[in-house]
This record gives sequence, structure tokens and C-alpha cells, in this order.
Amino acid sequence: MALEGSLKEFGLTDILQLIYYQRKTGVLTVESGFDRIRILFYEGNIVFVESSRRTESRMGLLLLKKGLIKQEDLDKALNLQKSSGAKLGNVLVKMGAISGGGLSDTLVQQFTELISYLFTWRQGHYEFKPQGIPIDKDVPISLDTQHILMEGLRILDEWAAVEGKITLESIFTRTQAPPGELDETEKRIYELADGENDVSTIASVSGIDSFKISKTLLDLYDKGLIDKKNTGEKPESAPTGTSQKSKGLPVFVLEGLLIFLFLLSAGAFYAGYQAHPVMSKRYAASAEIDRLRFFLEVYRVENGRYPAGLESVGKTTDPWGNPYVYKVTDSGYTLSSSGPHGVPGNGDDIY
Repeated sequence: MALEGSLKEFGLTDILQLIYYQRKTGVLTVESGFDRIRILFYEGNIVFVESSRRTESRMGLLLLKKGLIKQEDLDKALNLQKSSGAKLGNVLVKMGAISGGGLSDTLVQQFTELISYLFTWRQGHYEFKPQGIPIDKDVPISLDTQHILMEGLRILDEWAAVEGKITLESIFTRTQAPPGELDETEKRIYELADGENDVSTIASVSGIDSFKISKTLLDLYDKGLIDKKNTGEKPESAPTGTSQKSKGLPVFVLEGLLIFLFLLSAGAFYAGYQAHPVMSKRYAASAEIDRLRFFLEVYRVENGRYPAGLESVGKTTDPWGNPYVYKVTDSGYTLSSSGPHGVPGNGDDIY
């Protein structure tokens, strides 16, 4: 299977789905004017990710800042790497400077961050080449592509709030001493804003979610405690009072992720129905609720809110002819079937 083209025509979600469903082994290269990322797949799952902007020496510095290795071990490993050509992480493991598990945790975090970063790309060129992929026996990693797709959905949804103001590549530097009222998280992020660490590095070192870090950095910026490196300009502000769609969020990517999750749940429903035909109505209700949840999310992505009623997204009654119990709440919505007895809350409700 040769796969090549533009992200504008065939998004990352579609590419990952195709590779995952067909259990392909090979290399996916995604390139833009500012970065080139290679993702290695083995039987549909991700085993390695690298960026042209994030070298292996950067990985060594990250391990050093996290306190997982010592400076002398890093210097020795870098010298050995030059002569052997092996991956820096593998050299450190063979030296006994770090355990395979400790390195694996850091790599998984970095790989996930890189792929989530790819979901924010609006344009670029991709190419997938089927080929044999060597499995790293010293530090074996296999990321579930299905999980990565769900993580991408979460990250895109959160990053809409800071879109246009900050990216994972943004670097900040301290401008003045902080006041005493900063909480522990703010203090930690302030200390890591040293003019060298970008947002993704701060996330890796601190273990704090990159979205929370971005929000905190913007708060510190507004307080005049930090500034963007090499610029005195204020980060661009996104319009307020607009939906995610009007902000330019890639809705087709979100819809693709939701479709993928819906197909997975539909597959689970079909297997359950085949195994328990006597409970077909309960399974049908459960599957219909999953389908409604899918279209409710699509509606939210496109309109910035959930609909007032189910008639906007599909069927309104369950297999027993009773109305689905749907209510919009401050935190989202609730949705259920009152079950075969048609009385909500009597123990046979279906969610």
C-alpha cells in the first residue's frame, strides 16, 4: 500500500486509521516547512517517533533535567554513540545509567506529545512506505494507535482555548522575581521557563499536562513575570465568544476521530448482539445511545454547544417506544433509556 499526498486532502486521522485497521508495518513521514516527523509502525501500532527539530541530544538533556541520569553518564554516552551509531537511549541502558523502564516511560511521553502536536498541523505532505521495521529489544515500545487517536481528540479540544497564543514549541524566559502568592504549580513552571525549555520540554520534565502548562505560562505572561524568547510582542489573542469552528479548529479532524471511536463501539455492539440475541433490544438501545453520543459530539464541535433536543441529531425513542432521557447540564449532558419498563431510575435503565 503506497500512500502519499497532502494533509489538506487526507488528514492525519484518516492516515492513522488506515494503517491501524490494515495492521501495516512501515514508516510514515509527515513534513511541513517547519518540521519533519517520522512515525514507525509495526502491525498497525506505533513503535518509534522522531522529529527533525528534536535531536537525540535533546533527549539526553531531557533525561538529565528529569534527574534520571548524571552529566558524566550523558557525556560518556554521547561519545560512545558517535563511534557505535546506536540510539542514545540504548547506549545509556547498556551502560547501566538508566533502566529500560525509566527510559521507556520518557520515550512514550515524548512520542505521544509529538503525535498530538501533529494533530494541530493545518498543512503538510505525508508519505507512508511499507517496509520491515526492526524491533528494539532493549527498550521495546508499542503505542496503541487507537489510544493515540483518542488522546489527539482530547488535546485538540483543549488547545482550542489557547490557539493562536502559544504552541508546544513556544519558549519563555523569566523577566522578574515572582510574588509570594504563586501556587506550587505556578512556581514550578516559572522556574522551568529558563529561555531554553519549550512547552513540551516543561511538560516532560514536570509531568504536568501541556495544556495546563500553556494556560499557566500565559497567566505568568499577563502578570509580566515572563516574556516570549527573542520577542517583546504580546502573543496573539484569539477572538472571544466564538465557537471552535469559527476559531479555525480543524473540525474534519475531530469528526474523523469521532467516527473512528463510533466504529469501534459499533463493532463491540455487533459482537455482543451475536453472543446474546435474546437481549437484542437492550443491545440495540445501548448501540443507539452510543450513536447518539457520537452525533451529539459532532453537533457540539460544529455549533459550540449541545442541542436542546435529540431531534437535531437522530432518533428520539428507544426500542420499546419510550423517549430517551436527555438533558443538557452545566458540565455537558445526560442520556439514557428508561429500559423495558419505561420508568426512569427503577434499576433497568440503560446508559
